[in-house]
Amino acid sequence: MNQPAAAPVALVTGAARRVGAEIARHLHAAGARVVLHCRQSRDEADALAATFNAVRPDSALVVQADLLDTGALGGLVDAVVAHYGRLDALVNNASSFFPTAMGEIDEAAWLDLIGSNLKAPLFLAQAANPWLQASGGAIVNIVDIHAERPLKGYPLYCAAKAGLLGLTRALALELAPRVRVNGVAPGAIEWPEDGQFPPAEREAVVAHTLLQRVGAPSDIARTVHFLLFDAPY
Repeated sequence: MNQPAAAPVALVTGAARRVGAEIARHLHAAGARVVLHCRQSRDEADALAATFNAVRPDSALVVQADLLDTGALGGLVDAVVAHYGRLDALVNNASSFFPTAMGEIDEAAWLDLIGSNLKAPLFLAQAANPWLQASGGAIVNIVDIHAERPLKGYPLYCAAKAGLLGLTRALALELAPRVRVNGVAPGAIEWPEDGQFPPAEREAVVAHTLLQRVGAPSDIARTVHFLLFDAPY
């Protein structure tokens, strides 16, 4: 099956693995052409793109960039448009997440957490805006419940996500009426892979959820798809 030329194009940051990959799968299954951004997980991104392109030729593209390099962000959008000629959706999913103890926060932690969670989404949205305006597109930012309810031990991460929450609301105002901007704030979906939350802490987190269980990446992916393509108002 060939890819329709009018199929929407979605750029998903941090799309090689975990929630980002699941978002990409849902968007692709719905008929979108998906651009998978990665920083280090190129093999995983290439493998995921290959599965998409086996279903519909030229329905997936991999772009690699360090989102902390602000100068590269415009080129990331340019690469998408050069290949597909349009951009209909931007999903700012990529995120750094690690604790920062008071008294030990340094410039490197600031640049990483603020850069990935707030600065990169702003500059990507700015670069994508002309193309999103042309297509009447949409942006979804992956925020966090800790933007409003801080997590002890993670003050800088929480501040970065709080900034992204404010940015989401501001961009919705700035880019309206042609471009819709929304945020999705996951709760307990996938635990960090570096052991930040031992079993007892995981149980405590789940105990504070209304559903008393962790969610699945597909829960987030379905919501992102809805906001991008099924929620015109």
